[in-house]
Amino acid sequence: MSDEKEETTPAAAPAAAPAAAPARAPYAGSRPSSPSSGAPRRRGPFQPRRKICRFCAEKVTSIDYKQIQILRAFLTERGRILGARITGNCAGHQRDLTRAIKRARNLSILTIGS
Repeated sequence: MSDEKEETTPAAAPAAAPAAAPARAPYAGSRPSSPSSGAPRRRGPFQPRRKICRFCAEKVTSIDYKQIQILRAFLTERGRILGARITGNCAGHQRDLTRAIKRARNLSILTIGS
């Protein structure tokens, strides 16, 4: 019987010792918060150019509802106003542009749609 106790005692000793927990790998969908190489991240094969506000670049002080050629550049074929993400306008000039387009529509200078 003492032989049996000696066999179980050494086998139980390693189980009682605290084992190092395996390092948890992040799940498949996680990404590091910053690039590991320190280089800026690129999206796809082409780097998109940052759009600048046309009115800020030309230092336009006000957008007039009578300037139809300028206003038409910011409308689709169906007469919808293009968003600032598409045109690159800043928020202030986008508001002024929208106001001018709506005034021109109200006075029937611009068509509302086709």
